[in-house]
Amino acid sequence: MSRWLSVVGIGEDGLDAIAPAARALVDTAEVLVGGTRHLALAGARASVESLIWESPLSKTIDEIAARRGRRVTVLATGDPMFFGIGVTLARRFGIEEITILPVPGAFSLVCARLGWPLAEVAPLTLHGRPLDLLNPHLAPDARLLVLSEDGDTPRRVAERLTALGYGGSGMTVFERLGGPEESRFEGTAESWGERRTADLNTIAITCRAGPDARVLPTVPGLPDEAYEHDGQITKREVRAVTLAALVPLPGQYLWDVGAGAGSIAIEWMRAARGASAVAIEHHEARAARIARNAASLGVPGLSVIVGEAPGALVELDAPDAVFIGGGLSAPGIGERCWVALRPGGRLVANAVTAEGEAALLALKDATGGAMIRISVARTAAIGTLTGWRPLQTVTQLTATKPFARDG
Repeated sequence: MSRWLSVVGIGEDGLDAIAPAARALVDTAEVLVGGTRHLALAGARASVESLIWESPLSKTIDEIAARRGRRVTVLATGDPMFFGIGVTLARRFGIEEITILPVPGAFSLVCARLGWPLAEVAPLTLHGRPLDLLNPHLAPDARLLVLSEDGDTPRRVAERLTALGYGGSGMTVFERLGGPEESRFEGTAESWGERRTADLNTIAITCRAGPDARVLPTVPGLPDEAYEHDGQITKREVRAVTLAALVPLPGQYLWDVGAGAGSIAIEWMRAARGASAVAIEHHEARAARIARNAASLGVPGLSVIVGEAPGALVELDAPDAVFIGGGLSAPGIGERCWVALRPGGRLVANAVTAEGEAALLALKDATGGAMIRISVARTAAIGTLTGWRPLQTVTQLTATKPFARDG
């Protein structure tokens, strides 16, 4: 099928600033799709059918699909492929049916105004997404660019920065970037107050850590104190080794079976862009704790299932990696996880009991994996002196599922 669907990026300066080819796609469209603001900027012709985005978005996308084969042009803000509608449309229809013509987006324009290297900032969006997504990006001297949900987002961001010890962070809010009414406001998070801005705004943040700031590493092995837990948590040192064995990769999906505090799933998602995970935990209070930890540590998209393996695994999508941290000695868990694992996927299982080790040995024989023992000791007070207090020794199995041989 020919490319019947076009996605044209426009800025606050309207159609006069877009390329001639993009203008032609707007002028010759049989159907124009966009928000009220986009259609007003385009000055849609009376003879053109117009569709305004509805909620949920899928309703309008279904309307677009019903017009397949007609000349449909979707108007988007800036670069449609940077947290934009172009991503959703390309997934639904395939790039073979779409022409996408971007213009400089908010992030490019902010960096041009501030002289920031775009490649060295962390871009994120809070448009239709939880504020918790901001948390993992906070670090001393980090520069962040944030697409806002509305005019109240800068206030909410300022409150979150202050609550996490980054109240001295500089904030510059740009309204209506690229248009004749462009403006900017500057301040610090702790002094931002109740001020509200225009709904169309982008926030530039220079993080400044105060003495009480929570400074967390970007690599696996967060402090145990970063988690709410009841003792059922993979300890920091063992967690770092475990995540290294699981090999978090962009876009891959993890099962965390017997999740406890959810630390493995959470750090898997923090470690790789677009990584996802499901935490399976049969204890309801712990499952609620996992959800709170995920929000606090910036991965609110973690799926939490209250249930017991292997039964709770039946309806799940095939994983790219599996961690078994609890319940390994229950019949069938290791085998079910290994069968479900995608070719090339990694299975890692930890045990601290003799029964768990026996299950690991049986799973090793079935998978051809390798086993190690991890022993860690931490300093502790012995009266007025200091000694070493060993943690429980952990036995770990790591196995990689082979790809099927051709033929």
